[in-house]
Amino acid sequence: MSSAAAEPDKASPAIAASSVSKAFGGVQALHAASFAAQAGEVHALVGENGAGKSTLIKVLGGRIAPDSGGVALDGRPVRFASPADAARSGIGTVFQELTLLPWLTVAENLLIGHEPRRFGLVRRAALAPQAEQVLAGLGIHHIDPRALAADVSLAERQIIEIARVITRHPRVLLLDEPTSSLVEREVEWLFARIRDLRAKGTAVVFTSHRWNEITSIADRITIFRNGAEVGTFTGIDEDEAITLMTGQRVETMYPPVPPVPAGAEPALELVEGSVNGTAQLAFTLSAGEILGIGGLAGQGHRELFSGLFGAPPLPRGRIKVDGKQVHIRRPSDAIHASLGIALVPEDRKSEGLLLPLPVRDNLTLPILSSLSRFGVIRGAVERRMCRDMIARLAIRTPNAAQPVGALSGGNQQKVLVGRWLLAESRVLLLYDVTRGVDVATKHEIYELMLRLAGEGRAILFYSSDTEELAHLCHRVLVLRGGRIAAELAAPALNAEAIVTASVREAHAA
Repeated sequence: MSSAAAEPDKASPAIAASSVSKAFGGVQALHAASFAAQAGEVHALVGENGAGKSTLIKVLGGRIAPDSGGVALDGRPVRFASPADAARSGIGTVFQELTLLPWLTVAENLLIGHEPRRFGLVRRAALAPQAEQVLAGLGIHHIDPRALAADVSLAERQIIEIARVITRHPRVLLLDEPTSSLVEREVEWLFARIRDLRAKGTAVVFTSHRWNEITSIADRITIFRNGAEVGTFTGIDEDEAITLMTGQRVETMYPPVPPVPAGAEPALELVEGSVNGTAQLAFTLSAGEILGIGGLAGQGHRELFSGLFGAPPLPRGRIKVDGKQVHIRRPSDAIHASLGIALVPEDRKSEGLLLPLPVRDNLTLPILSSLSRFGVIRGAVERRMCRDMIARLAIRTPNAAQPVGALSGGNQQKVLVGRWLLAESRVLLLYDVTRGVDVATKHEIYELMLRLAGEGRAILFYSSDTEELAHLCHRVLVLRGGRIAAELAAPALNAEAIVTASVREAHAA
């Protein structure tokens, strides 16, 4: 598809930002950025991590105030003091950082501020039935409104966030990476809701790093780079978009995968294992191998990865490292140098990183004992190691003292990987490491994975993107109901085969 600059609409945009700038310390997140979305359109905002997309969404949604420039709603200048202030003006926002209160139930989170009341008091008995009715009206039947938010999956928490906002019937809907934790059928559910809203005249601003989603839902696409817009298009192909986003051309999205070294020894084995207490699961992962784990959501992937890391341990099974049976009862057992098992989890913000702390502290957390002498951290050694790792992984940060929460999603992910490289982990459990990461950073992560495998590290890799599994793995195990439904390897390893094995009861590998 060739690019074509969009014709400007004569009517006032539903929402617009004009020459907005915003800096956080030494980082210029937005630089005289402008953007506009019309009523009744889906307008995609794309760019690398750190390009300014999320910052712009926060400005439009009232979470942060711009340093300069302004926001207009239906052509009228507005200035929001908070997201609640923006919501009163008809702007609903699903921010990238989930905002559910984990100690409240799904129903309480969904209806917060709109609870059923009588004589001013919340009718607690009516909360769950009303929430169930709201969810059913949106086609959601699998989430228990009585469950604590902390006990539902990341994807379900994302769906609750989205449902809470769209049930308020906003005139402008801002969606910042709403699909990053959703699988295909959940994305289809969201897109059906977006199309309904568009038909009713809602302006929808949508960010995603999945190009197929952008092209399937967006009426217009605005590309951001280095905190400013570089163009708005009604149609543009992926290669040209990548060039505009990065300032350079990514020639090959997936680097070639070298073969597993001949005679490679088993690094990690699971024997007679189980993720649900019943179905049996077993596999062997060799040094220098990338072993993919695929299948539909809810088939035991998360339990497998957390169980191998001891968080909590698997209900059944024997784990072997370098051919020797080991006992992993807690993460500290897995991290121990004699085992060298590391986990990059699904939700980097809540499960992996300490967001208020500096990049330095997040990088060196597992190796503090080796950096200490008589209980005092050797600061010079720590600074040198962090400086070298930041350079090695091209982590974009002003310095190691920067709070890791201020970095873009892709750079946060690099910090997590760098942590385990400093710990010299030999078995890497990578769970959806490219979720919410821009295309250029994805390419960097792909190359890093292959480089680490080439150094002899063993990698267990789950991805919600079947193309990643097909292009980056030596083998893929497809899980169904906690057991292996298929084992795929070249030449039979491709995205179609993975999807087929995921949905069929039986599949011949």
